[in-house]
Amino acid sequence: MKERNMTIAYVTTGPDPSTTKDYAEGYKPNSPSADPPIQMILPTSNPGSVRQANKQLNVAYAVFFLYVYGGMDFAHSVGWNQTLNTTASQVFKCSWFIGVLAGAALASLTMTFMPKLPFYVLGGLMQLTGSIIFTCTPFDYGCLLAARYVAGAGIGLITVPFLIHSAEVATDNHRGVSGSMEQCGLAMGIAIQVIYDTQWVDDKEASVNEVHGIIGVVFSIIGLGMTALSIESPIYYLRLKQKEKARKCHEKLLGSFNHSVDQEFEEVQLYVAESQKRTFCQELWSSVVPFVKLLLYRGFVAFSFSLPLSESLIKSALLTERSISCWPVTVWGLVRLLGVLVAQGFLDKLGRKVLSLVGLLCMAILMLCMAVSYANPANVLLTYYMYQVWRLGVAFQAFAGLFVCSSSVYLGEAFPIRVKPFLVGYIIGFEQTIHIINIVGYNKGLENFFYHYYLSVGIILLVGVIFVGIVIPETKKITLREANKRFQRLLNIRFF
Repeated sequence: MKERNMTIAYVTTGPDPSTTKDYAEGYKPNSPSADPPIQMILPTSNPGSVRQANKQLNVAYAVFFLYVYGGMDFAHSVGWNQTLNTTASQVFKCSWFIGVLAGAALASLTMTFMPKLPFYVLGGLMQLTGSIIFTCTPFDYGCLLAARYVAGAGIGLITVPFLIHSAEVATDNHRGVSGSMEQCGLAMGIAIQVIYDTQWVDDKEASVNEVHGIIGVVFSIIGLGMTALSIESPIYYLRLKQKEKARKCHEKLLGSFNHSVDQEFEEVQLYVAESQKRTFCQELWSSVVPFVKLLLYRGFVAFSFSLPLSESLIKSALLTERSISCWPVTVWGLVRLLGVLVAQGFLDKLGRKVLSLVGLLCMAILMLCMAVSYANPANVLLTYYMYQVWRLGVAFQAFAGLFVCSSSVYLGEAFPIRVKPFLVGYIIGFEQTIHIINIVGYNKGLENFFYHYYLSVGIILLVGVIFVGIVIPETKKITLREANKRFQRLLNIRFF
């Protein structure tokens, strides 16, 4: 959908003729030399367009708050539980990702015949339940483990519908901001968890687990309250052949004042009609190429924040600063959020592909540089090399924030309507599997583990740069139909 914010204003040269005496007495100029008023069409700002953009982003704002607590649990799973009141076992670390995987699978199987709001409400309630358990039983390992499974499943239930919904309700000019709110919320939660986990002193009145739960309760309640403002996608009602409901939703999103409502609604109808002409198998076959592209793309996202990265920073900070309650760790937690915010501001202007390529290229280079710092096992005891490691790690997170945003947007754009929930759910599950492999495969006792990990992942990301540059399309300011077609092409070398 393309949004046009132009109204017509008529401007005349000279005084208003209705204020003159001759005009009032019925005088009409009949002289050939009389100059008629000159009319000009000027673009004027329309305050209503801002309000409508906000309505398109209502669901994104609501889900943002739910993702903040998800980001805290995410960071909690990959090493940022230094002051945990119970032992963080391997099962404990993997539990949240297993919950996300299960929730995503359930959502992908059921959302084809259900509206999106129930998923947001149920997911938000599960987040709220998990955070309440953390608050009420901060020292019970079994309860904390159950809370993580429940909260993870809540995030999975939210993620698949949101990535699809955000692309369908936003106009072509806002789709990037809308979809990237997933990564923005996660980055905010990561920053909160990293900072308070390293700065909190556990002899205060509340334990670190209680603080984790209290923050989760606050964000979950805000997110749940804001879901009431979300507007269902017109595409959902068109698929049910309820055209009037679809049109009402569309007018809520664009505003009845917008002269392009009819044109945009026709585009949505055409998008649905084209899907209904094809069988499920035809759509599935046409999605093979986009599926492979985004499966690998989202896999790169999983390497942007992992247990080995966290442990590497923690160990290097302990050696160089003698404590993890130091400014490098705080900055490390914040720069990812900064990178996400920068990317979010340019996704709909500069485009998705250029930002992704810059971010991924810098991530690959920085990862390989960290591998060089760990090339000699003795370097882990030398402050010079460990200084380099945490500095490179801070820069890595900044560019990771720049890279990850576009993956959320692409997942909402790449697939035809019928198969979209299943493929998006599978890709989200694949991402969680990589996180679990990173946790299970982490071996702190293995000599040169960080060297081998950073070298192998750095090479994977470097190959990913070539992959993204050749096959991932640019989809800014085009319709979902056009985005589908671009993803179905094998090669997409254009950068703008």
